[in-house]
Amino acid sequence: MQTVNIHEAKTHLSRLVDQAAAGEPFVIAKAGKPLVKVVPLSAPEPGKVKRLGFLAGEISVPDDFDEMGAQEIEQLFGDDP
Repeated sequence: MQTVNIHEAKTHLSRLVDQAAAGEPFVIAKAGKPLVKVVPLSAPEPGKVKRLGFLAGEISVPDDFDEMGAQEIEQLFGDDP
């Protein structure tokens, strides 16, 4: 990610904003210390990306999933004294 100082950001603001809008965010720094990050508005906010259900419709769980291997488990750990 590109880091620019405040003076450079003022001088090239239009170009930098165009780059950010195209998906290339940049950081503005003052005296070498990063102050702000410029990102396009369409970028998801950190921590707001939803991943729940991202495989919906691509996998299936068998109806007997919770019973699979029950016979083998009972043979191994059955209650026979």
